[in-house]
Amino acid sequence: MNPAMVSSGLEIAGYKIVKHVGIVRGIVVRSRSIVGNFFAGLQTILGGNITIYTNLCERTRTDAYALMCKHAEKNGANAIISMRYDATELDRGVTEVLCYGTAVIVEEIK
Repeated sequence: MNPAMVSSGLEIAGYKIVKHVGIVRGIVVRSRSIVGNFFAGLQTILGGNITIYTNLCERTRTDAYALMCKHAEKNGANAIISMRYDATELDRGVTEVLCYGTAVIVEEIK
């Protein structure tokens, strides 16, 4: 799915919604590795951005987003509106990231 066709808003500029397909989501559950925790611990001593965790979070959100887009395409949508992320800690060091939105079919406004 074209990233320009995914919006956190209620519309896609220049397009009109012709059909609501339904809610779509991508869910990823990740855990921190022992090695990652070790290096993150070292980074906390020095202060600043903990890049090990930043990269893990970015990869997890990217994967959840891609799954949501695949879910929308599988259901025949060509756009997603009201896209959001949510995260829940399921267990110590285990987090679920959910990316969800409303799949729609849009047509360009002429």
